Amino acid sequence: MSVPPQPPKALAATGRAIDERLGGGSFARKAMRKAFPDHWSFLLGEIALYSFAIIILTGVFLTLFFKPSMTEVVYEGSYQPLRGVRMSEAYESTLNITFDVRGGLLVRQIHHWSTILFMAAIVIHLLRNFFTGAFRKPRELNWLIGIVLFMLVMVNGLFGYSLPDDLLSGTGIRILEGVILAIPVVGSYALMFLFGGEFPGDLIIPRLYVIHILLIPGILLALIPLHAVVLTWRQTHTQFPGRGSTNRTVQGGPFFPMFIGKTTAFFLWVIGVTVLLATFFQINPVWLFGPYDPGAISSGSQPDWYMGWLEGSLRIMPAWEITALGHTVPMNVIVPALVVPGVLFTGLAVYPFLERWVTGDHQIHHLLDRPRDVPARTGIGVAGVIFYGGLWAAGGNDVIAERFEIPLFWTTWFFRGLVILGPVLGYVIAYRMCLGLQRRDLALVEHGLETGVIRMGPGGEYSEVERDLPGDQLAEIIDPRPRPALPIGRPEREGVESPELRGRMGRVRAALNRHFLADLAEPPTPGNGHGDGPGDEDRTHAITESKTIRP
Repeated sequence: MSVPPQPPKALAATGRAIDERLGGGSFARKAMRKAFPDHWSFLLGEIALYSFAIIILTGVFLTLFFKPSMTEVVYEGSYQPLRGVRMSEAYESTLNITFDVRGGLLVRQIHHWSTILFMAAIVIHLLRNFFTGAFRKPRELNWLIGIVLFMLVMVNGLFGYSLPDDLLSGTGIRILEGVILAIPVVGSYALMFLFGGEFPGDLIIPRLYVIHILLIPGILLALIPLHAVVLTWRQTHTQFPGRGSTNRTVQGGPFFPMFIGKTTAFFLWVIGVTVLLATFFQINPVWLFGPYDPGAISSGSQPDWYMGWLEGSLRIMPAWEITALGHTVPMNVIVPALVVPGVLFTGLAVYPFLERWVTGDHQIHHLLDRPRDVPARTGIGVAGVIFYGGLWAAGGNDVIAERFEIPLFWTTWFFRGLVILGPVLGYVIAYRMCLGLQRRDLALVEHGLETGVIRMGPGGEYSEVERDLPGDQLAEIIDPRPRPALPIGRPEREGVESPELRGRMGRVRAALNRHFLADLAEPPTPGNGHGDGPGDEDRTHAITESKTIRP
């Protein structure tokens, strides 16, 4: 009988000493055995985590050379087109990083591209969690932390690309000033507090710098491990329905060595893709924009994509104002810049609790839903995506009008209609598509996969050869799982209305509950031997013809 290899004595002694003093041995042993499902969508959060690590590393490099000062200087650097131009020290140091620091331009672009990928990964990760119901009990707190991270990263990205004090970023700060001034009563006071005086002042860049490199990153460094490691580690990992996956059993590989090996390789892929993007695709060429000048206007200027939806909401909002008691409230600024973001982020934050109120579902869910199985939630998600995407596209209405040679007012009115009617149409289409996919699943369970092979029977009739679904694909459809919604409002006694249905809100809740329950997918019971084997047996299914063909 072979004896398993023992770790080196020095390593074993070190581990024993740490365990005796910190008590982490049992946790480490349990953590090494934690199962991680093998599904590509679970890697979306890792892209965000690794992009954040790249942002921190490149940001530390940039802080060594950047000067967060608005003191006016005359540029005498190596970029000839701007020599002799008066600019702030912030813009001058950005040019020096770009042209005079070895590797400075590459690091700047890696920092910017990793921010773009960070935000994209957060959005896609959020959508995956929404459409699969990963926000349900016991993960409501993790969902809320994710929404806070989304907002913080968006704000920090805005402050980050405002630091160079070029014409594009200065225009963004000017828009920020207009939004703050539009706040009733306290707007002017908030502006003086943030800018330290009238716009632009001398303090805004240093203050944004401190927030960008210290305050928000410090909060992120506290919340990201809590969101991605601590809470996730303490809870059972979510997984999709399938053979062997239950609400209590996780099918997957252990953290060590399988998950460690895959995630390390994935980390290297994220680094490689980010560096390739930074090497071959130019982004934010501040030297072409020139220093910020309040009197200069540039056409076709676009913010980073994650701020495009705010830009679009400002562009398509009608010029509405409310004047009362000698005060003017500019609704054309307050609604798109404050109300729309407030509704969006508040809606995301309260949705888990709103859905639980509608569905009456207080169960613990570790099994995820397939989006097609919950049409109402999928429709809501698609409606939100269309609303967000319409606002984002509206941020480039001038570019679209110029490229396609159509009037600007046409594009503006098109996007106004899109953000109002598009979500409704998207909900209906997504709902119907979910029903169609459910029916397709039922047909696959009942009849199997079409092979396209036609056989003639002894009686001269023709039939198509069909093959049973493979076991893994069949299990995704027929395996039992907790219901995402339960009926509410059942009468306690005959002829007595349930307390849940009393009042206007009770009736609204009951109506929403009925709609949510109406087309939930029920795992079908397989027939004709389906699910009993590996799915490699052929069978025939008669084809109905308008005319029988005989030899």
